[in-house]
Amino acid sequence: MNTVKKISKFKQTLDLKEGKGSVSFGVSDELMPDQATIDQLAEVAKNKEVFQHVAALTDVCQKPGRKNPSGTVVATKDYFMPQLLDTAPNCGMRLISTPFDANDLTEEKIDRLFKELINVIPTKTYLGTYLPYKVIMDISRRGSIALLEYLKEDTGEVDRILHGGNMFGEERVTDKDLYKAIPKLFFHIAQLRTGILGAAGNHFLDLMKITDVVDEDLASKFGLHKNQYVFLMHTGSGLFGQYASYFYTPKKKEHSSQKLISEFSRLTFLDNKTEWHKTLKEAIPKYSDSKEFFKIKANSELGKNYFNAHRAAANHGFANRTLLQYNLKNAIEKVLGEKNALKLVYDMTHVSATKEKHFGEDVIVHRSNATRAYGPEKMKGHKLFEETGEPIFMPSSMSTEAYFGVGTDENEQTFFSAAHGTGKSKDKTSKVPENREELMKKMEKRKVRLYNGASRGIENQDASHYKDPTLAIAGMEANKVVKPVVKMMPVAVLMA
Repeated sequence: MNTVKKISKFKQTLDLKEGKGSVSFGVSDELMPDQATIDQLAEVAKNKEVFQHVAALTDVCQKPGRKNPSGTVVATKDYFMPQLLDTAPNCGMRLISTPFDANDLTEEKIDRLFKELINVIPTKTYLGTYLPYKVIMDISRRGSIALLEYLKEDTGEVDRILHGGNMFGEERVTDKDLYKAIPKLFFHIAQLRTGILGAAGNHFLDLMKITDVVDEDLASKFGLHKNQYVFLMHTGSGLFGQYASYFYTPKKKEHSSQKLISEFSRLTFLDNKTEWHKTLKEAIPKYSDSKEFFKIKANSELGKNYFNAHRAAANHGFANRTLLQYNLKNAIEKVLGEKNALKLVYDMTHVSATKEKHFGEDVIVHRSNATRAYGPEKMKGHKLFEETGEPIFMPSSMSTEAYFGVGTDENEQTFFSAAHGTGKSKDKTSKVPENREELMKKMEKRKVRLYNGASRGIENQDASHYKDPTLAIAGMEANKVVKPVVKMMPVAVLMA
């Protein structure tokens, strides 16, 4: 059995018996994951490609069918390891401020707005906002800016999105580069699937009220104040991102529809007779049920195509959240009569593979449900955040508090990363609602309105399944992972 050694109240470590590899936990005893998760982390850490150590964040927990737990950061020197990531590139969040406070929005107004949002921000649906094929290709290359140009929106929001909403940065990418990395079928799917919040149980759009300001100076820099209403959105790159990820990632279990589309796309893939694709095709079944991790040499042809596919998928995540904010803005104008009421605070991803420099070396950082959290020093040159550090958000359940904060300069142990939430608890923290009706009563008691929430298993998003957010933020602050700025409470929640 792998045993953990306590360093301090909020810091623990696991050194492997063989003396190769270690796991750094930024959690207290109360938030430690179960033994199965610890053992899974040990399997990750013993890979010789792992650089330094595996960082396990506050929200570390197992996810069904994944070889690496959620809430982890793993760096490698020369290899991409797709199985280290959740299979949803750029699943992420954005925080949006409003001019409204507690005096402006009555319960009746909130109710009318969310009934409209059910129509314009779809969850469980096959059709989103139709986009021309040319726009989809442009989004793949340039991310959010391509969509904003199509919408004829000049919001200045790209300065408030991680990497400017484009994971390719200044790198020029052609249609040929994309077709070489991604089956053409996926781009056609994206035409119909942009502007969808998503059917996953934990994707959400929350209206939140700022209940406490922890740091007045920082809050004012972000235009945030007590009793202000803000929106927090959680969604990703949709089916395009999922399929682009499945194409390169051996999975233990797939839905039959996923398998069918993946197999059909391979048959029609323009590059299916190349050596690199042959290598990939052979690896998928080999590594699906193996303890060994599939690794891709970064500078190989397969590695270049994987990275292009990952970044193109991530660009769709940024664009999806941009489109959802656009539809949210229009709904507010229609229902409340307020034009241009929204301002993006920040948009960031928590599923990513990026090339960065840590501990003096160039590495590939795999963040699986973990966010980048650079401090002011690493944000030098950013016209908005070089004084504050990079924004981060940490929500919990549908009816418990969330936090907004900034990264610090003292967090290299996690490769300058932060938790993307509190994570599922190994033990139930309170009575679990037995059905949707009981859940609704519990939400009502907490003064939180749930809209939609019709998905099977919505009860699993109840607070009883999640770690204590107070302990979670205390741990991140004690380990100098983040500096809290404001605390927020959900008021109304739109979920699938």
